[in-house]
Amino acid sequence: MSSYLQVAEDEGEEPIELPTEDDSTLLLSTLSAQFPGTCGLKYRNPESRTMRGVRLVEGRLHPPENGWGNCVYYCVFPKENKRKSDDHLENSTAKTKRMETKLKCSDLIVLGLPWKTTEQQLREYFESFGEVIMVQVKKDPKTGQSKGFGFIRFGSYESQMRVLAQRHMIDGRWCDVKIPNSKEGHVQQVPCKVFVGRCTEDMQPDDLREYFAKYGEVTDVFIPKPFRAFAFVTFLDPEVAQGLCGEDHIIKGISVHVSNAAPKTDPNGFGNPGNAGFGGAPGGPQQGGGQAQGGGFLSWMNQGGGGGGGGDEGQGGGTPGSNNPQPPGTWSQRGNKQPDNFLKYE
Repeated sequence: MSSYLQVAEDEGEEPIELPTEDDSTLLLSTLSAQFPGTCGLKYRNPESRTMRGVRLVEGRLHPPENGWGNCVYYCVFPKENKRKSDDHLENSTAKTKRMETKLKCSDLIVLGLPWKTTEQQLREYFESFGEVIMVQVKKDPKTGQSKGFGFIRFGSYESQMRVLAQRHMIDGRWCDVKIPNSKEGHVQQVPCKVFVGRCTEDMQPDDLREYFAKYGEVTDVFIPKPFRAFAFVTFLDPEVAQGLCGEDHIIKGISVHVSNAAPKTDPNGFGNPGNAGFGGAPGGPQQGGGQAQGGGFLSWMNQGGGGGGGGDEGQGGGTPGSNNPQPPGTWSQRGNKQPDNFLKYE
């Protein structure tokens, strides 16, 4: 006559009843149908409170001497599976710790503070972003006057990211908030801002915000004035921003291209329009630019850059006040008179 016995996957979990056979044995196939991967049963001895195993013979689990009784039986799994489970748990724990470390709040430096700003005013401003647990305005130890910068720390990583994603108007002055460079070497922050090229004049900030909001929270949209056919979009999550880089998107029927907003820098500092003090195009012996610096003091004096030095062959240097290289036989190679405001190094 068949009966039922209570089986649970592990202690503390809710058991289920499984039917036994006419000879009071339990088929291993019946057990594994409810608990895939199990290879046996065990139970806790009421007297010694230790675990006892159930005999398994030819695919049948045999009851103890006194029958199945009212005990709750627990599944036994192969040790290999247990090791895999433990490894998975260790990996998950390590991953969680890495994520906690990655998302850990750090001290932020506030640059450009007005001299009159107090720590209380600084706290009141940043409390609109979230809980502020530390505020410090650096002061001169002799005069007690503010040095124009300070430090803050938030209680949540989300608040920190919101603050880092934008500039701040504090006491009538624009201030920047950044992660300070640690002496131990801080990992460079992943940019939250992307460059959107090929924009048209009928695209408004709200159009870009509405479109890109479907990928993640947008904290800022900037379109230069006068219009220059590009825009900047800042996301709260840097992973969202980096995930969009290199893609084309259709906005208001126009294909726009998204790329990294960080300027491309040359190791020598040449040929980058974003680097003040250097002009002209980079180049080797066959191209203008050579190893000459066409900017620096020249750019400062001429308010526009003196242009790169000419190469041995091929493309010539840039014209004064321009960052564009010129073809061979330009004014600098034809002996044309140099402009009066052009300062020349001998």
